[in-house]
Amino acid sequence: MAIVIGVVTHVTHQELFHDAASTLRGVDLEWVSYDHEDEVRDKVAEFLGTTRLDGFLAGPVPYTASRELLPPGLPVGVIRSSALDLTLALYRAQERGWGRTPISIDTFPAEAVEAVATALELDQDQIDCLPYAPTQSVEDIVEFHRSAYHRFGDRSYVISVRAAVRELLDGQIPIMSGMPVPATIRTELHELALRIESEQASAQRFAAGVFLSSQSADEERARIGLMNLLLNTPEFAGAWIENRGRRGVVVFAHKALFERITRNWVAVPALAEAAAALGVQVSAGFGVGVSARSCVLLAEQAAARAELSSEPCAYLFEDSGVIIGPMGPAGEALRYSYREHGEDVEQLAKYVGLSAVTVSRLAALDHELEGRALSPGELAGHLGITDQSGRRLIRTLDAGGLVSVEGTAQHHPKGRPTRLYRLRVAQALKGQSWSSTAARS
Repeated sequence: MAIVIGVVTHVTHQELFHDAASTLRGVDLEWVSYDHEDEVRDKVAEFLGTTRLDGFLAGPVPYTASRELLPPGLPVGVIRSSALDLTLALYRAQERGWGRTPISIDTFPAEAVEAVATALELDQDQIDCLPYAPTQSVEDIVEFHRSAYHRFGDRSYVISVRAAVRELLDGQIPIMSGMPVPATIRTELHELALRIESEQASAQRFAAGVFLSSQSADEERARIGLMNLLLNTPEFAGAWIENRGRRGVVVFAHKALFERITRNWVAVPALAEAAAALGVQVSAGFGVGVSARSCVLLAEQAAARAELSSEPCAYLFEDSGVIIGPMGPAGEALRYSYREHGEDVEQLAKYVGLSAVTVSRLAALDHELEGRALSPGELAGHLGITDQSGRRLIRTLDAGGLVSVEGTAQHHPKGRPTRLYRLRVAQALKGQSWSSTAARS
C-alpha cells in the first residue's frame, strides 16, 4: 500500500509542488490548496476529517495554523526556505537589472541570510532580515518591508516567501519570490517519506509482553485465568500467547499490535479486566528489541518495574533506551522517558514541531554540555544524524527560540567560519516561557 502524504500549499504554488513531487515513487499525495492564510485552519480540519494520512507536509505558515489539529504521532515535514533558495532569488533579481543590495528579506532564517551574504560578499549593513516567527502577521511583514524601503531608498527591493505579502506589495515596491525551489521541496518530501517508512517498519518490529499476576496462595489458578482472559480478548487475536513461569504469561506480536491495545502506550485496559475477572492484581511489561530473546528480557525487566508499584500498571522498555510508563488500566497521563521526561517535554515538542524523544535527547545533551556551544555538525554527531539534518534541526530550534548564537569557530585555515550555538532546551523546560506563546499561537 502506498504512503499517503497530505500537502498544504497556496494555490499559486501548486505547479511548483507538483514539479517537486514528480520523482517520488510509492507515495500518493493529497492536496490542500488555499487562497488566503486565514482559510488554512478550516481547510485542513475538513481535510483531516475525510482523508487517511501517513504524513503531513506544509510550509511554516500553514503548519503553524494547523499544528494543533494534527493527530498525535503523525510524521510532519515543515518546508523552510534554504540558503540555495535565497541565492537563486538574488540571481533572478540581478537578471532583472536590480542591484545586489540594498534588500529586505522575510521568513528566511538569519543563519541562511548571513551565510549567503558572506559567500557572495554582500554588504550586510544593506540587508534587513525578518526571520519567520509563529506570531507574525502579514501586516507586520508588510510594514517591515515598507520601513526598509523608506530607509534604503528606491534602489532597494524585497525578497518574500509569503504570497500574501507579495500580493500586497506588488506595484508598490520591487519584489521577488523567495519560495523554495523544487529541489528544496523534493528533499523535504523524500526525507518525510523515508521517516514514514522507518516508523512503519518500526511498528512491524517484533515485540513481547509479559503479564504477571500478583503473588498469591494459588498462583497456578491465577496464571490459567490470565491465560484464558488474554486468549479470549479480541485485540490479542493476532498474537502468540504462552505460559511464562509459575504466574506469568508472555505474548508475542508486532509492535503495532501492542500500540493498539495500549492506545499508543497510554493505558492497558486488560489490567482492569484481569482485576475484575480474576480478583488479582496484574502487572505488565512490554519489550521491543532486535530478537525474540531481547524482547522477552526487556519485557520482563519492564514487568518487574511495574510490580514495584502498589497499583496495577505497565511499562515499555525499548532497546533504543526509550522507556514509557507507568501506564495504568484507565488512561492516566503518559510520561515518556529518554533519561526521563514528562509532560513539559511533550508540550515543548508540540510547540516547536519536533518529536518528544528528540526534545528529550536534546535536553539531556544540553545538561551534558554544561553551557558549551557547539556547531550543527557536532549536534548531528551527538544525535547520530546527518550533517544536513543537523543544520535543519538547528534552524527548527532557532525558530523555536531553543538555541542562541554564540560566535564562530574556524576549523580549517582556508574554510569559512562555522557558526556556534548554545542549546536553551533545559532553560526553556525550566522556565516554560514558551508556554504562553504556544497558547496564543
